[in-house]
Order: sequence, then C-alpha cells, then structure tokens
Amino acid sequence: MAGKKQFDIATALDAAMIQFWRDGYADTSLDDLSRATGLNRSSIYSSLGDKDTLFMRCLERYATRYGDKYDAALSCAADRPLAAARAFFDITLERIADPGLPDGCLVAQTVMAIPALSASVAARAREAIGFQHTRLRAALKAGRLPDETAESFATHLAAVNQSLAVMSRAGTSTEQLRAIVDVTLDALAQTLGASD
Repeated sequence: MAGKKQFDIATALDAAMIQFWRDGYADTSLDDLSRATGLNRSSIYSSLGDKDTLFMRCLERYATRYGDKYDAALSCAADRPLAAARAFFDITLERIADPGLPDGCLVAQTVMAIPALSASVAARAREAIGFQHTRLRAALKAGRLPDETAESFATHLAAVNQSLAVMSRAGTSTEQLRAIVDVTLDALAQTLGASD
C-alpha cells in the first residue's frame, strides 16, 4: 500500500526487548518503546500489542534465543557433563561481555520486579527462570549424576548463573565472574569424580 510505513516486526521486537532489558518493565514507558522501535504509539498497539503483550513477546523472544543456546551448550552432557556446564556458563559470560547488549539478564531482572508486574507477566517470568533449572537438571542426570545430586546442582548452577547477570549489572569484572564460574565448576568436577 502506498503511503503506509512498512517495518520489520522482528527488528521492532528486538529493539523493544533491548529497551525492556536496559530499563526494566516498570521503568519503560510507551514513549521509550516508541523511540526504541521508531514506531508511534498506535503502530505499537496495532502491530505489537499493549505494553504487557509486547513485554511477554519480548520475554519469550529472549527466553527462546538464549534457551536454544543453552540447550546446544548442554547437548554434550551425557558424555562430558563438566564441559557442558562450562559451555552453559560461557553463553552467559559471552552475553554479559557483548558491548551491544545491556548488562544482566532480562529474565533475572523481570523476576526481581515481580511485585510490580501483572499476574500473567509474573507467571511467565517464573516459568522462564524455571526452564533454566529444568534444562540443567536434565543435563546433569544425562551426565549420570544421581537424581538428588542432579537436582541440588541444577539449583546451584541456575542460582550462580542468575547471580552472574545481577553482578554484571553491579559492575563486577569479567575476571571476577569467571572466577565464580571456576569455583562452581571445581565443585561439580569433584562431585562428578566422586560419582564415577
């Protein structure tokens, strides 16, 4: 149609995701989203939905993008569980080190903001953070850790992963974050060695 502005929805969603990631759900206004996406308010509503709907789409996009990377990293867990755990953390550390992305993790900061979120967004945030624990537990079980140990380590690894995101927002250096990962992987290596 002549005269109608065309835009790429994927590009607009990525821009909105970065905006939410940078400032959080509560501190992102429709004007912020308009500036980030280059769309006026009516185009945002008609093409991307209201703020809650748009945020849910962005959270889903983020969870899928990084979830797929985490799944690929953990795919070797049956044969090399320690290497899989290292590759898992490498995904997070690479994301943190990327100067084109905001610090932290969109899922982690969303979970921390649950009191200010609608019930549906809060539920989706809890679900997204739960997926990380679930994928880690499955990988550790595939790596032949007993169920209870796999459960405990999945909880620990997920907590360390989220703390890396939070600490990166506070300015913790990459070297310090890697040192935290190394301590965690040393503990996993000892447990894996004991289970052989």
